[in-house]
Amino acid sequence: MDAIVPQDRPRHEQIAVRHHQPPGQDAERSFKHAHVLVQRKGLDPLGRQKVGGAGDQQRIGGAQKLFHDPGKLRPCCECVHGVAMACDERGSLMGMNENVSKPLDRLSAELAGDMERVNALIRSRMASRHAPRIPEVTAHLVEAGGKRLRPMLVLAASRLCGYEGEAHVLLAAAVEFIHTATLLHDDVVDESEQRRGRPTANLLWDNKSSVLVGDYLFARSFQLMAETGSMEVMHILSNASATIAEGEVLQLTAAQDITTTEDTYIQIVRGKTAALFSAATEAGAVVAHADKTVQQALFGYGDALGIAFQIVDDLLDYSGSSTTIGKNVGDDFRERKLTLPVIKAIARADATERAFWERTIGKGQQDEADLTTALEILHRREALDASRADAIAWAERAKTALLATPDQPLRQILSDLADFVVSRLS
Repeated sequence: MDAIVPQDRPRHEQIAVRHHQPPGQDAERSFKHAHVLVQRKGLDPLGRQKVGGAGDQQRIGGAQKLFHDPGKLRPCCECVHGVAMACDERGSLMGMNENVSKPLDRLSAELAGDMERVNALIRSRMASRHAPRIPEVTAHLVEAGGKRLRPMLVLAASRLCGYEGEAHVLLAAAVEFIHTATLLHDDVVDESEQRRGRPTANLLWDNKSSVLVGDYLFARSFQLMAETGSMEVMHILSNASATIAEGEVLQLTAAQDITTTEDTYIQIVRGKTAALFSAATEAGAVVAHADKTVQQALFGYGDALGIAFQIVDDLLDYSGSSTTIGKNVGDDFRERKLTLPVIKAIARADATERAFWERTIGKGQQDEADLTTALEILHRREALDASRADAIAWAERAKTALLATPDQPLRQILSDLADFVVSRLS
């Protein structure tokens, strides 16, 4: 990586990623040469100063020239799970609140050894002998700073139940591949340009590559499931995969329909987010041969945690910051998504407000001032506060479910994790 100060932007450092070789079979190389993307107000948030044209297959290696304000950023990086992360002037990871990250840190520390094996397995299984684009696209998303929450839930559930074998590592990698595949597909469906603060794979390559690589990862996940030798695990994760797809289709059919109810929203969320959380925790218990009561309790924990997680994400779109949420504030409104705060506001709307939602969400007729108006209505109808209360209630439900699981330190960490999910709203 070379740092230079361009003449036309003397107040910014330019960081250019210089590695141009496609990784081919060496998936490890994709991780070693991680891209760093830092947003700054007033600049292109996607950092889309590209080298080469749309057909340049090597452009991902040396395309991103990204500008950093030296007054805001330290010239150093910290690695999380082998991923380079930019630091602010305090040395903290950007987008993470020091006070609320502790449960996640404790979980990560507790599972560090297992996670190293999971990451090594992910790197080996994302390789492709004949299609180097597969590890290129996969690495772009996998290395983007995700917290690996879902595979950690598999490991935590199995360890909570006293498991000492090897199958939980296979399951954790399978769950991460399912998650990554759904993100690739979602970004194509949503026509997204940013994910975790970085350009999406469909923007940097194309829709076809994103869809096909997502398919490849789904296939890899089922190979990993089969290697566990457990038909029950296969049943859980295959059902979850079908539920995820069903939830996405339901969301597509309910999109822009302002008569969508909260029940339909929860059904969608159970599909697109909670299904993989609950499958991760339940499968972890199953592979550990826990009794049915514990399996059901961990399923309930994952389900409630996933719903709380998605509600919080939807709330942050209206009350967070671009740095924290990894996308532009108000994107859900601009994309006409009927998330819980909007559904609640519509249910409480008067005739004028309902006409506003029909125009902006139902018909997609928006102007620059409409986001401000939407926020005013959401506050006036207390839709944000009510949605926050729902998120907290689901987090409490997750904590209650844990009471039926073995009483050991990991259980407390998982309970604290439920609090952490909703504390992102603070």
